[in-house]
Amino acid sequence: MIDLAVVHSSQFYEWAALLSLAAAVGFIGLQLRQPMVVSFIAVGILAGPSVLNIVQSQDNIDLMAELGIAVLLFLVGLKLDLKLVRSLGLVALATGLGQVLFTSLFGFLLARALGMTTIVSIYVAVALTFSSTIIIVKLLSDKREVDSLHGRIAIGFLIVQDLVVVLAMMLLSSVGVGADNADGGALGRIVGTVVNGVGMLVFVLLFIRYLATPLVKQIAYSPELMVTFTVAWAALFAAAGHYLGFSKELGGLLAGVSLASTPYREAIVSRLGSLRDFLLLFFFIALGAKLDLGLLGAQIGPAMVFSVFVLVGNPLIVMVILAILGYRKRTGFLAGLTVAQISEFSLIFMAMGMTLGHVDAEALGLVTLVGLITIAISVYMITWSHVLYRLLESALGIFERSNPTREKLIDEQSFGARHYDVILFGLGRYGRAIAHFLGEQNLRILVVDFNPEVVNRWREQGGDAVFGDASNQEFLALLPIDNVKWVVSALPQHDLGITHEDPRLLVINGLRERGFKGRIAVVSHYVSDVEGLKDKGADLVLAPFTDAAELAAARLMEQMPR
Repeated sequence: MIDLAVVHSSQFYEWAALLSLAAAVGFIGLQLRQPMVVSFIAVGILAGPSVLNIVQSQDNIDLMAELGIAVLLFLVGLKLDLKLVRSLGLVALATGLGQVLFTSLFGFLLARALGMTTIVSIYVAVALTFSSTIIIVKLLSDKREVDSLHGRIAIGFLIVQDLVVVLAMMLLSSVGVGADNADGGALGRIVGTVVNGVGMLVFVLLFIRYLATPLVKQIAYSPELMVTFTVAWAALFAAAGHYLGFSKELGGLLAGVSLASTPYREAIVSRLGSLRDFLLLFFFIALGAKLDLGLLGAQIGPAMVFSVFVLVGNPLIVMVILAILGYRKRTGFLAGLTVAQISEFSLIFMAMGMTLGHVDAEALGLVTLVGLITIAISVYMITWSHVLYRLLESALGIFERSNPTREKLIDEQSFGARHYDVILFGLGRYGRAIAHFLGEQNLRILVVDFNPEVVNRWREQGGDAVFGDASNQEFLALLPIDNVKWVVSALPQHDLGITHEDPRLLVINGLRERGFKGRIAVVSHYVSDVEGLKDKGADLVLAPFTDAAELAAARLMEQMPR
């Protein structure tokens, strides 16, 4: 048991206890495959006055929390490259805005039905619209689905959501100015805010045009200075935003936008990612210190209602929009699951509202509880998305038009007169090398990949390629396998080992169910998986590293001096 008398005798002891608690809870969350956001929220509640009451130096923790939010929004701003924003397609824009509009509308009506005031209903409804870009990108990366069609659509409308966050915080900032300067008149405050905003935006545009790349290029020679400079840049813009009547959050975001067009963007993101996560810990500790678990007890009922709405309603909204735009039910389902949670921005948004006096601790606690529930559950929904799709596939037919024009999967007629010797799934570095070597042997090869750009590039080089997903059994049923001698799966594999969602197993099972008489080869980076894959039906398991090492050793022995 923690001795609070000892902990409170020194700020260093207090912070050591907080960090130790965060490490312990984070380890438990890791075993449960939960993102750190869930663990950090739990740390905040445990460290707060309702449980362990560790937090005493509230001002210092609040300061770290503000810096963490500035860095977080700085990294979000880094994604908002002006060229990228201009290139946002109709799909991302329509899906993102449509989801925000319908979620906020139905969320508002739901909040009013639960007896909340108009202003609280507006805040809660808006908070329910934001999905966690950090969590979704991490999960899609772990599943190697960032470049898949549904992954690209999801990331596109997440960027639109981020833009909506900016507008919402900008609106809040303008309202917040009125709280500090009640004698200036509402119109004067709004005009002053707009003028300051235009001036700051002009400065950012001029900086991007003339100074950003040359300046960062010089700083990039020192990795240590790069970290110091970017944190200082985020803090400086956050302070300027607050001074000019906006908010620290909006200032931090503009700092990121000012560097988003530089070629060093990814390097900055990689270096600041861990620092962002560390600083955000203090935001959740500060949040937990303001929560009263006694108040949360009364919010369990409404939190469950809103959680069901987010977990079920948000995906349904996305599925309907994508069906209208001409996508198949599978793409709509997999993309829809990515919005089945609220984000850390929802909590930041509610915290800003609480600071302005628009909402109380009960509303903040309600949204925090919804965040815990939806994030924890949606992680498993996204992780096991393909299994869920197979279970619900028969009921999802209403979410697909009779002619899904935007998503053109291959149909049987497109292969009517074609015969192939090899079908290769996955055109990554290893798959591309296999395709080239087999092509040199005059074998007829059909390449399958779920990245449309990769498919187009291969076609431009004169090869036969189709867009498709190995885990889609409908797609596998259309492949021309009658004369195929080998099917090779060079698909990226999960780090979880052989699971029910393993794309290699889905290929094997799908082909065998169709009565495929040829041979199947799959790729594995782990020797321990070889026997298991053969037991599941693979005729040959390719081990890139082991095979390359054996070939290298043989070539070395051939040229060994005698």
